[in-house]
Amino acid sequence: MPDRLMLLDTASMYFRAFYGVPESITRADGTPVNAVRGLLDMIARLTGEFGPTHLVACWDDDWRPHWRVELIPTYKAHRVERHVAGGPDVETVPPGLVAQVPLIRRVLGLAGIAIVGARGHEADDVIGTYASHAAAPVDIVTGDRDLFQMVSDARDVRVIYTARGMKNLEMVTDAVVVGKYRVLPEQYADYATLRGDASDGLPGVAGIGEKSAATLLGRYGTLEGLLEAAADPGSDVPGPMRAKLATAAAYLEVAPAVVNVVRDLELPSLAEAGARLRAPDGDARRALELLATDWNLGGSVKRLLGALDAPAG
Repeated sequence: MPDRLMLLDTASMYFRAFYGVPESITRADGTPVNAVRGLLDMIARLTGEFGPTHLVACWDDDWRPHWRVELIPTYKAHRVERHVAGGPDVETVPPGLVAQVPLIRRVLGLAGIAIVGARGHEADDVIGTYASHAAAPVDIVTGDRDLFQMVSDARDVRVIYTARGMKNLEMVTDAVVVGKYRVLPEQYADYATLRGDASDGLPGVAGIGEKSAATLLGRYGTLEGLLEAAADPGSDVPGPMRAKLATAAAYLEVAPAVVNVVRDLELPSLAEAGARLRAPDGDARRALELLATDWNLGGSVKRLLGALDAPAG
């Protein structure tokens, strides 16, 4: 089987699982397990359908890195529950999900699924690094548009977009990005910078929406090219647009560092991370099966093990 790498935007997926599976699914003591079960079912479906040979559950070691916040203080500010001096801020997360995150890590570990994060960085940056240096085709699984910037037909990197649910997965390729936004994937970060993104607290440039951002990038290629043209008195950038860009100059100077995912983190190799998919056996499998019984995860764990067993069969 040719190698294929699947990178999971894990938090995006377990949030989606939490809201997509009834919280009434609990352990005997009443602890909700809906996010765990939903995530395991998602992974089972994805591995069965797309046949990755390697899988990494990419983790938010810091969901709101301080270095990004220093550049744009509003970055994800609406999602902060409590600020923490000298450490990652606490994100607003439903209590029923908070209780499940340690169990998610434990189950994935027993199932032999690699978990990789990076200090001071988001899962997007881990994904960006692995996808940029992969020697095999890559599937990025996420419900967030931020990672559309990683799509590349030339490098065989696509996004499996989960925003409409697992029954309506969308394969995002170059043509899909162009069709939706009228920009190339490599222009998507500049596009997002210009139009802003309320879900991430990015203000964008006042007066520039989706259509005008796409038109500008179609004309000038990149944000850098647009700003160079705007600074040239002899260019064809209209006066009102020059004024908008000038007003947003401070934002535009720092936004690219926030919006672009990092692609050069020092991460363990796929081999070092244990990313090659294989069904757990021995003590790990027995521990997983016992945990599944204890935590009412039986059907989901069974489906995951079936998907992991399948390649070997």
